[in-house]
Amino acid sequence: MPEEPAEKGAAAASGPEQAGPQLARAVLDAALAKRRAAQQARPRRTGSSEGDGKRLRGYSGPGPDPRDPQLFGAVLERIMKQRGWQKPAAEAMVFGAWEKVVGSDIAKHSNPVKLEGGVLTVEAESTAWATQLRLLAATLLRNIAKEVGHNVVTRLNIHGPAAPSWNRGPRRVQGRGPRDTYG
Repeated sequence: MPEEPAEKGAAAASGPEQAGPQLARAVLDAALAKRRAAQQARPRRTGSSEGDGKRLRGYSGPGPDPRDPQLFGAVLERIMKQRGWQKPAAEAMVFGAWEKVVGSDIAKHSNPVKLEGGVLTVEAESTAWATQLRLLAATLLRNIAKEVGHNVVTRLNIHGPAAPSWNRGPRRVQGRGPRDTYG
């Protein structure tokens, strides 16, 4: 393998009479000479044809630049789109903006409980409100689709307040339980 010119100078300078610090200094001088020769052989890039000495930059001018400050909402939207979080965000909006989605009057008397597989379970304040919400189910689905997006909620499961459970307690008796209490 042919030796580089700087290596020849180092080999010539490192004769049997050099050792230790002198040898290290000779190798360093040879490396610096090689670097200077490489820098002189390389042409400098300039910013203009006149040779004013300015180096080119990646971006210049008054136009938009990816390094410019971005709006937080735009950055958040881009990240959500990249990571596929649109559907979970829309599902969360059903719960977070329930009053805006269904209206203040309906929101006062109902609460969304869970959303699984496109089926939204809504608990009404009373059985009368549960019946009313069942009659308004198509309108509610249309409003939800308009606010949070289509196919987020495909069906509503509306129920009234839960009756007290007789399955637990200190005086629970095995059997069918009270039958004439709600009749």
